[in-house]
Amino acid sequence: MPLKTIYIARHGFRLNWQTTIWKSPTGFPRDPPLAGYGEEQANELAAYIAGLPEAERPTAIYSSQYYRCLQTAKPVAAALQLPLFVEPGIQEWYSPVKAGTGLHPRPVTVEELVPYFEAIDPSWSPTFLVTRKGESVPELYRRGEEFMKTFIARVEAEGIHERVFLCSHAATVISLAQALLGDETIGRTLRVGCCTLSIFDRNPNSTSTELVGGNVWTARGQLAAGDFLQNGIQRDWGMVDIEVKDGVVVEDDGVPGTEGEVDIISGPQPWNPRPRSASRM
Repeated sequence: MPLKTIYIARHGFRLNWQTTIWKSPTGFPRDPPLAGYGEEQANELAAYIAGLPEAERPTAIYSSQYYRCLQTAKPVAAALQLPLFVEPGIQEWYSPVKAGTGLHPRPVTVEELVPYFEAIDPSWSPTFLVTRKGESVPELYRRGEEFMKTFIARVEAEGIHERVFLCSHAATVISLAQALLGDETIGRTLRVGCCTLSIFDRNPNSTSTELVGGNVWTARGQLAAGDFLQNGIQRDWGMVDIEVKDGVVVEDDGVPGTEGEVDIISGPQPWNPRPRSASRM
């Protein structure tokens, strides 16, 4: 069964944008939860998705393992009465770590997240794992393309879903949009606000055998749209906002104490189709 529609949203307004006094519920560094306003945005997003004609609503929901993304996806899952699948391939983007400063944070595992989000279905294994060494901008775009190809092939091999919803982060949303549309100008021009939504439909007239790029996918309406949000688009972000030196993104510090840790085996991961009964609550 071919995948026909992909909905991609960014998480809602983060608590650390309102206050410096916060902590991650899971103890995961650099993972602020949503502010109350962000939760309101997530509810507005859920209402919009649930208000679509039944034949257009997603039937599977995938989220970055970051707490704010799962918080954003949770109302959507509740409105559609669907489980949440955790997908590390659409996690936050970090620039490359400075030499000798260790690695970026170890992502929270599905098992660690289940106590906080009972809607999580742990039967979904990672499609793609992201290196803890960080990524250059070209590597981020390559991740978007590699993940999207692998993910689409996996969903289609299962033959269950024609429409899926992904909740991710601004930079990752940009990389996924660029991969699907095969348009390099997206990386330079697209700005993604909190809880904005991009909708991609498979082009029924495409004769390409590729899974992404070219004329395989088309954008339905505006990318990163927020017309369903009461207060419109907030905290929009684009790749032009990154800090660059000599034409290269500035490196970031790793987490102290991780200098001796071994990085994960990143990239597309092996997977087996899940039983059909695992696809719904």
